[in-house]
Amino acid sequence: MKKIVILASGNGTNAQSIIDHFKESETVEVSLVLSNNPQAFVLERASKAGVPAICFNRFAFAKAEQVQKLLKAEHPDLIVLAGFLWKIPSFLIQDHPNKIINIHPALLPDYGGKGMYGMNVHRAIIENKERESGITIHYVNENYDEGAIIQQATCPISATDTAEDLAAKIHLLEQEHFATTIEELLQ
Repeated sequence: MKKIVILASGNGTNAQSIIDHFKESETVEVSLVLSNNPQAFVLERASKAGVPAICFNRFAFAKAEQVQKLLKAEHPDLIVLAGFLWKIPSFLIQDHPNKIINIHPALLPDYGGKGMYGMNVHRAIIENKERESGITIHYVNENYDEGAIIQQATCPISATDTAEDLAAKIHLLEQEHFATTIEELLQ
């Protein structure tokens, strides 16, 4: 059985989509959800789905090696960042080469980097009057949003779209493409 570990910081809609996609699979399971936010709704989503969930603080993540030990014990085939907002320490990337992926709500390399997440991205795209946006699923490396691109999907932006309208379009792309891309990577 191949294992997915999900790291998430918030509501967890992408995590839920991934959990739902693989819940009946005989070859892939979401074995663990990790969150840096004790208030994150993703923890409740995981609990309701019967997936173990653990919350951790910055010290446990970057200094105390507690998260590193959890991941080593779990032996994940893929670590999926689904709305996880902290930079991944280089030692975790070295422990899991080409096994950590992220989804970004824009077409990288544009609109990536520190602070470019969620509505910050959508507002910037609308303010710059872009005609197209989308999602980028990519490998994680030592720099924000600079890892090799796995897949991109696009959507048009109309002149009347707001950042909220764009966020809704991006959410649909995430729901359509993230779990299936993960499945392809694990085959």
